[in-house]
Amino acid sequence: MSVDVYINFNGNCREAVVFYAQVFGTETPQIMTFGETPPNPEFPLPDEAKNLVMHTRLNIEGSNVMFSDVFPGMPFVEGNNISLAVVTKNMDEIKSIFNKLKEGGTVVMELQETFWSKLYGQVTDKFGIIWQLNYDTGEM
Repeated sequence: MSVDVYINFNGNCREAVVFYAQVFGTETPQIMTFGETPPNPEFPLPDEAKNLVMHTRLNIEGSNVMFSDVFPGMPFVEGNNISLAVVTKNMDEIKSIFNKLKEGGTVVMELQETFWSKLYGQVTDKFGIIWQLNYDTGEM
């Protein structure tokens, strides 16, 4: 299991991650955009969102740092744009941690299968810390 930092940006994620890759001398990041995700007829993707970064990651001195743009229309508050991502190959561990963190907190996204993970959920704990829990598929 690892706990990784996840940073959100307000439309300038690509510029930021390229900058950080140069600063820390990392590999060129693989970037997935919102436009590359499977379409959802219930939530059509606005044109301005198609080139925004949905997910990318850098390995900085052995630590995974993940990045994305906020989806258009979602709130962006500078300073509150960092969450912690728990990444593990143990689904029971994900469920246990999620259930403990949601006590007194707020579920942002219930644990569920997504197109990128067999199990993913997001919760803000009772101290205001945002946690993403993600089953590790070993990809991106």
